[in-house]
Amino acid sequence: MKQTIAADPTPDTWNPEALFVKAQRYVENMLATDSDRWEYALWSSLSLEFLARAALANVSPALLADSKDGWASLFHALGFKPTEPKFTPKSIAVSEVFRRLAAILPDFSKENSDFGILHTGRRNSELHSGEAAFEGISASKWQPDYYHASEILLRSMGMSLPDLIGDEEAEIAAKLIEAATDVSAKAVLGDIEGHKEKWLARPAEERAAQTQAAAIWATRQHGHRVLCPACTSHALVVGEPVTAPVQKLDDDEITETQEHLPNRFECIACGLKISGLSRLSVAGLGERYKKTQVYDAAEYYAPQDDYAGYEEDNNER
Repeated sequence: MKQTIAADPTPDTWNPEALFVKAQRYVENMLATDSDRWEYALWSSLSLEFLARAALANVSPALLADSKDGWASLFHALGFKPTEPKFTPKSIAVSEVFRRLAAILPDFSKENSDFGILHTGRRNSELHSGEAAFEGISASKWQPDYYHASEILLRSMGMSLPDLIGDEEAEIAAKLIEAATDVSAKAVLGDIEGHKEKWLARPAEERAAQTQAAAIWATRQHGHRVLCPACTSHALVVGEPVTAPVQKLDDDEITETQEHLPNRFECIACGLKISGLSRLSVAGLGERYKKTQVYDAAEYYAPQDDYAGYEEDNNER
């Protein structure tokens, strides 16, 4: 098929290389500032936003276009020139950028997304309100998460931390990421041990009843069943999908499976709760799991009823 309308090169507004260069510019300002100053955090938040936008545009520039009020920005992101009067490109909010990255990049977890939204949200408060959003926040509180998120975003574009911050700072970043992981490990293991001690202190009859109740509660329909690391009762991990669903037809049934990456754990027997993939991994609960659903083939392929949910009209004449 012959294409009669050809697109121009991607405009800088949506170009991943142009966005990455801008992230580098803000990083240069960050590294030129003392790390205990609020400006250091401000520059880091600016660099993280443009690094995230570069990573999303590297998948497709169209993913950055805001199409809520029309399709002109999407058309522009695809390399065409909109005919709309007084056209100004509009991109999606940075919070949506991070949410899309978490859904698209397998290694970019909800933890990474949540940090990105928090860090750039403070930037918005700093620039658009009277709040001194970065004042009094130690760099050690956010630097490991910043570098970890940046590392994953860079890797999705075939780069690494030295490409953004240089070799010397990259060595420091690696140590900060490793140290943060160790601290998280100690914290979650302490939580598990504490819940285990309290569990064993309960009367045997109470533990038996709670274990039975947990087994009934922890059904596959509500999550993925696992054994609690504190009390060994049945518990659940839940997460978000990381692959597209796969359907398999068997006789008159369709079995749909989809891989999920856990981000939350709960045991109702001993009360242990764990949030975040890194903490779950330390507790031995960070493995991917498959969610399986079975459908009747006739219902699965049946056309959608446009009037589903309406009462029947029995006013026949």
